Amino acid sequence: MTDMISRTSAPWLRADTQALINDLLISYQRAFAQPLLVCNQSGPFHRTAAQELFASPIAVLAHDHRADPLLTYVNSTALRIWGHSWHTMVGMPSRLTAEESEQRERANALQQAHQSAGFRGYSGIRINQEGRRFMIHNARIWPLWDDNNEACGQAAAFSNWWWI
Repeated sequence: MTDMISRTSAPWLRADTQALINDLLISYQRAFAQPLLVCNQSGPFHRTAAQELFASPIAVLAHDHRADPLLTYVNSTALRIWGHSWHTMVGMPSRLTAEESEQRERANALQQAHQSAGFRGYSGIRINQEGRRFMIHNARIWPLWDDNNEACGQAAAFSNWWWI
């Protein structure tokens, strides 16, 4: 995936995306009292964290806080599973990561994660760009908080998944 986009144009290394990743990492630490990444660096090391998160074998996605949330971040593992490029997946409604029949259950899990400030153990069926269904298991979902301590979206991470 990184071969297709040069280092200078890699969208996950833009300053705004690095700031989002910083919020994502701090929010994860807040929700689960442990770091998502080994480096878990913020401040002048945003670029290192951005590179590590994008290359992580754990699928990580984030969406904004609007009524019909749009994806704001997707790492290389999630891009590979869903069969999209950064430019086609970031900006699409996050509900489209699941089949219509699964969207209510997905919405309930997102609501539960918001109310509990983080949720472990979510499992659900998703669909990729080609229509292939897959099960995600034991996902973590958490709210994203900005520098002003205001909710600005949600994120999810999972490493257990299989085609069905």
